[in-house]
Amino acid sequence: MVKISPSVLSANFLDLKEQIEKLEQAGVDMWHLDVMDGIFVPNISFGVPVIKSIKKYAKAPLDVHLMIDRPHRYIKEFAEVSDYLGFHYEAGSDVAATLKEIREYGCKSCLTIKPCTEPEEIFEFLPLCDMVLVMSVEPGFGGQKFMPSALPKLEKLKEEIKRQNLNVELEIDGGINAETAKLAVNAGASVLVAGSFIFSAEDMNACVDSLKNGL
Repeated sequence: MVKISPSVLSANFLDLKEQIEKLEQAGVDMWHLDVMDGIFVPNISFGVPVIKSIKKYAKAPLDVHLMIDRPHRYIKEFAEVSDYLGFHYEAGSDVAATLKEIREYGCKSCLTIKPCTEPEEIFEFLPLCDMVLVMSVEPGFGGQKFMPSALPKLEKLKEEIKRQNLNVELEIDGGINAETAKLAVNAGASVLVAGSFIFSAEDMNACVDSLKNGL
């Protein structure tokens, strides 16, 4: 079964508690939380205090995506409020050590790659991952158009995960809607991050249903 992880960055923060409750009733599986520092990506979002507030009300696991420079500096703080904790391969940390540290704090580890990164570059780290996130847009802003170049990356990662006999989820983020979701799932994605497609819809529950059951 494909998991749906709405991107909170696209939510209406004044109505966030209500939106969380409504979408959890619709059956979302996770909450995707983009943490941006204005250095690794040209945007600033939110940090630990906001995530901690969300955690009080969300029943589904929190999938925290660190789009920050040298993320190893903040693993402990974010691990305390995360269920899945991910960072970018390109962000300037010791990848293996950071993945191990995430697991040591009891979180599931996720390694993320940007559109410019080839999947073969992270094959050696797959045994340390519980999930891999493939970006299908340039990280930093919501509402961007889906990049089809992400699809062969998913296919290669799925094949390598199978070859290594690992249990690693494949997540995709960027431009996901009812049409691109089908392409992503067919290529190997098991977790779909969707932001503006869900939160800008008149009927958010119908959007979730279209992603979960329209494949």
